[in-house]
Amino acid sequence: MTYAVRAEGLRKRYGAVTALDGVDLEVSQGTVLGLLGPNGAGKTTTIRILSTLLRPDSGRASVGGFDVVRQADQVRRLIALTGQYAALDEHLTGAENLELFGKLLELGKREARRRAAGLLADFGLEEAADRPAKTYSGGMRRRLDLAAGLVGRPSVLFLDEPTTGLDPESRLALWQAVRRLVTEGMTVVLTTQYMEEADQLADDLVVVAGGAVAARGTAAALKAKVGDRTLVLRPERPGKLNELLVAAAQAAPAARTEGEERVVIPSADGALMNAVLDRVTEAGLTLDEAEFRRPSLDEVFLAVVGRTVGQAQQDTEATRRDTEPEVDAA
Repeated sequence: MTYAVRAEGLRKRYGAVTALDGVDLEVSQGTVLGLLGPNGAGKTTTIRILSTLLRPDSGRASVGGFDVVRQADQVRRLIALTGQYAALDEHLTGAENLELFGKLLELGKREARRRAAGLLADFGLEEAADRPAKTYSGGMRRRLDLAAGLVGRPSVLFLDEPTTGLDPESRLALWQAVRRLVTEGMTVVLTTQYMEEADQLADDLVVVAGGAVAARGTAAALKAKVGDRTLVLRPERPGKLNELLVAAAQAAPAARTEGEERVVIPSADGALMNAVLDRVTEAGLTLDEAEFRRPSLDEVFLAVVGRTVGQAQQDTEATRRDTEPEVDAA
């Protein structure tokens, strides 16, 4: 197996806060790894180390076979990094922004212009090519930022929560762009807090909590670990929700309400469903919905890291307040 990205035992501390505590991961070439976790779990710190912006306290990592500390220059020639905020000059046009990146990469004026034109077309920004970036919508700016990262034709792309704050249409457009890049052979490491995004894009998932890997595997495999199907019941009359819960709980003590419309019963099978429906009928209740639902990635996330979210958020605030890390590009 050839891995585009590998990390072994990565550790990083900021004062009293442990950001990473022995993180291991492997990303095969031409795939998408989704890196999930609550705020403060260590996702961005991991990306910073892999992209040579931060040195680990211990452990090692490589990109394209090059060590991210000892061979940082070689790694930087292979990668691109796009974060939550567009790294653009808002006073330059879309075309000028991309041409500037080309010149910084020493492509030459003609090649930089050619590369910019091609990327503007690829990301549906041709009509806005001559407009200042400050006039772009949030989704357009994010696509332009992604295009800027591709000027140097990287083989590995790091996306750190790239769709934060985007509307659904813009998010879908960015997903399509990522899928196209992967079909062309690019390797992508994606951090996100949108479970649907991870489910849609990632070939493999790594869930981090408290700076350590809490779970890993495909979305399907992780869902299977959470439990079996969930039985969902909705009363025909909304005012009967509590009565429905009482009736269902006679056969399934784990029954609980979900919002103000449904009763859900985890780890249900056909036999349990029949028993529950018998109790519902005996109670004189009628249902508008009775169906099985597979575990969602949100349920996986909560099952794995739900108890650590509050602490992780506290750690994040402590880190930002007391020990904001310095970027080390050496």
